[in-house]
Amino acid sequence: MSISLGSVTLEDPVILAPMSGVTDLPFRRLVKRAGAGLVVSEMIASEAMIRATKRSMKMTSNCAEEFPMAVQLAGCEPEVMAEAARLNADRGAAIIDINFGCPVKKVVNKQAGSAIMRDEALAGCILEAVVRAVSLPVTMKMRLGWDDANRNAPSLARIAEQAGIRMITVHGRTRCQLYGGSADWDAVAAVRAATSLPLVVNGDIADGPSAVEALRRSGADGVMIGRAACGRPWLLRQVIDYLRRGKSAPEPTPTERGHLVLEHYDAMLSHYGEASGVRMARKHLSWYAQGLRGANDFRVAVNREPDPAKVRQAIIQLFLQEAEALAA
Repeated sequence: MSISLGSVTLEDPVILAPMSGVTDLPFRRLVKRAGAGLVVSEMIASEAMIRATKRSMKMTSNCAEEFPMAVQLAGCEPEVMAEAARLNADRGAAIIDINFGCPVKKVVNKQAGSAIMRDEALAGCILEAVVRAVSLPVTMKMRLGWDDANRNAPSLARIAEQAGIRMITVHGRTRCQLYGGSADWDAVAAVRAATSLPLVVNGDIADGPSAVEALRRSGADGVMIGRAACGRPWLLRQVIDYLRRGKSAPEPTPTERGHLVLEHYDAMLSHYGEASGVRMARKHLSWYAQGLRGANDFRVAVNREPDPAKVRQAIIQLFLQEAEALAA
């Protein structure tokens, strides 16, 4: 199972979803090293990228280190999106992904993200402008539609194919569903019927069996995994193993996980600086702690602790405690 995008081939199309505040460079590095088919940056506002704000530059830094990686852009002005795509191509991105799927209010209120799905003419203009702007493969991510009365993903897929888009990802929910309910993998099959482009299915894929079922019901060529990878950067490798051999590698041992968490924590401190890194790492530490003995006390402690050394000690203690309990 592979997907060819011209200059880029995804040998194992199990892709890390773009998640704002999550898929930053430290997290992407871990997922990529574990063996993901492709990692995608946090969604970047194209206008902010052009202004080269400090945060946007961090969000796209060192693309070449993660090659191939995709940079995801959001916006509603074709020429602004095109210019942002050119800037990211110059910075080493292998793929430019266009966001027509983000459902959050602050993005939609700016007529970006999934709001674009309500204006197919504008969507087509954006797609064409970005494709013309770069020689890289350009891909697109969207939802089923704005709401149940307007499930126009198949129509937009045809527009995307005509514009020169190389791959489409569909999250199996409408914008108005946000992240509620269940992803409708069967509905993604209508997009498969509408286009010959490589298709990736997204939403509620949490392990190998759910990936197999999502592929079967959607007719897609690959899967994209988002929230299930939080606290489990090794998950995409496990899904690849399952798709290849019908069996996933076991979960890392507590000791292995502890070492990985410490590495991730130190990388975040280095990337953002200590003050910001301590705060931004808290959500990741909470995800890593899920299901472990003493997880609640650990979360309370690290969410209040500003001292990185004390947080590191708490991490060591949590995973040492888990290892000792399993060995007893």
